[in-house]
Amino acid sequence: MPAYPFDPPAASEFPDRLYPLEREAAVAALAVMAEEWQSEPAPVRSRPDRDAVLADARTLLDRYGPTARYWTNATAAASDPAPDFLTAGLQGTRSHGFLTSAYLGGLDLFEDLGLIAVTDAEVGVFWSFGAY
Repeated sequence: MPAYPFDPPAASEFPDRLYPLEREAAVAALAVMAEEWQSEPAPVRSRPDRDAVLADARTLLDRYGPTARYWTNATAAASDPAPDFLTAGLQGTRSHGFLTSAYLGGLDLFEDLGLIAVTDAEVGVFWSFGAY
């Protein structure tokens, strides 16, 4: 049987793995996905183009309109729908994993951060995977 990138949990487990986000926290989560998982030389928070990265993230999420709801697997959102993803950065953001424990195409996938945008008409899924 081939390895798949996800071991999907049962639908009943999703409420325990996904947390709602306020829009600006969703923007920041999407922005930090521009970072590298390993040895990030310039986290978004310290980049000279920080504002441009955030603007790009806003542009992507604007596609879903003002009524969109956002969800993440980042555990920081479990107690706060507006965690500071920029300060934590990609490596400082812990999450519930959705990854399989198997190698996939020679890659060891070991971390992930996801953002899900939901409207009445569509769903957008953005995910960043750490691998080596």
